Amino acid sequence: MFDVGFFELVMIGVVSLVVLGPEKLPGAIRTASLWIGRLRRSFNNIKQDIEREIGADDIRRQLRNEAILDKFKNTRSQVTDTMNIVKKETEAFRKNIELEAQAAAFTSTKAGAPPASGATSPDTPNAPLTAASTAEIAPVQNDLPFQPETSAPVESATSTPAPGSTNET
Repeated sequence: MFDVGFFELVMIGVVSLVVLGPEKLPGAIRTASLWIGRLRRSFNNIKQDIEREIGADDIRRQLRNEAILDKFKNTRSQVTDTMNIVKKETEAFRKNIELEAQAAAFTSTKAGAPPASGATSPDTPNAPLTAASTAEIAPVQNDLPFQPETSAPVESATSTPAPGSTNET
């Protein structure tokens, strides 16, 4: 701090010995040491108080930011979950509509009516569905709790998968 070397300390000691004398020098050193110790403790206490106040403000700010970030993450996860649920429900609804269309095409084919447009055999993409071609198709199971009502009862739950979709069993 003051950049005091050994030579400077020796000079201060010699001057104080000459000024105070050998009898008062130990008492003067003791008193000076006590005052220096008190000043250091006071300085350190003030420094710690300031650091504590600055640190407390930083901690409060950081906690507030973390709380805001946690709320953001929670909201983001809720939105993501909701989007996933909507996607699943939409896909299930689409599959359900496809199943209804396939069931209608199957019943109309069995009744002798021409098949609905887009209902084709899986073996030949452009051939219409027939009773022989639909007998080979495995039924598609739907895991939805809601099953649509059909106007005519279907004897077996057979259907053809839509082009590009997978067949769930």
